Amino acid sequence: MEITDQVSDELITSYRENGFVRVPSILAAAEVDLYGTHAADYLEKHRADRLQHDAIFSQLVNVWQHDPVLRELTLHPRVAHIAEQLAGFPLRLWHDQMLVKEPNSNAATHFHQDRPYWPHANDRLPLSAWIALADVPPERGCMTFLPGTQTRTDLLPQDLSNEEDLFTMAPDLRWSPRVTVPLKAGDCTFHSGYTGHMALPNTTAQPRFAHVNIYMDRNTTYTGQPHVVTDPLALTPGSPLNGSHFPHPW
Repeated sequence: MEITDQVSDELITSYRENGFVRVPSILAAAEVDLYGTHAADYLEKHRADRLQHDAIFSQLVNVWQHDPVLRELTLHPRVAHIAEQLAGFPLRLWHDQMLVKEPNSNAATHFHQDRPYWPHANDRLPLSAWIALADVPPERGCMTFLPGTQTRTDLLPQDLSNEEDLFTMAPDLRWSPRVTVPLKAGDCTFHSGYTGHMALPNTTAQPRFAHVNIYMDRNTTYTGQPHVVTDPLALTPGSPLNGSHFPHPW
């Protein structure tokens, strides 16, 4: 799909009703090879910089600011153009992150929402593009979503390591339908920052590489709450999250 193409009304409707959607082959095979190779190299060079490196996953944030090739993926015009059509309003990049489930990690990332962790105000629903850089069948740690939970905007941040945390806060969600979405390398899911989701354990001998572009409403402002992305920027509460740190992504 060229950047000037429009996604279907059916895809937009599905995203807005369910809070997530799968887009197959968002990257060409050559792009998967290029970005997958660079992601593996970047992880090895920056293991000491990981924010989280326990049994659940390894996480590296804002790789676009340090690697020119992965910057192309974070600012990929096709991915951003689809994201903006799904959202229905102008976006900026909040941050990217590399999420790696190490081989045989055998630990799930339990159900949670993303948006409660972020120091955002005055924003409409953010969304993430979760791009598979390797095949992600269920046994390698693909994601499971709770459709429709993007309407639950009243919950506190949840504990990724606690299987019961989200359901203790919102007992009704325990009985929500669950949709597991395996991905081929180059496929992508878009999900709202409030859509409940989890990732299964990686029980295989191969790492699961995902590159996640997180987009926010262009009008988002800073609450003043601590966050690894905003802490170094000396922002004051109420400041707009814009400028070179939070670019328009395409």
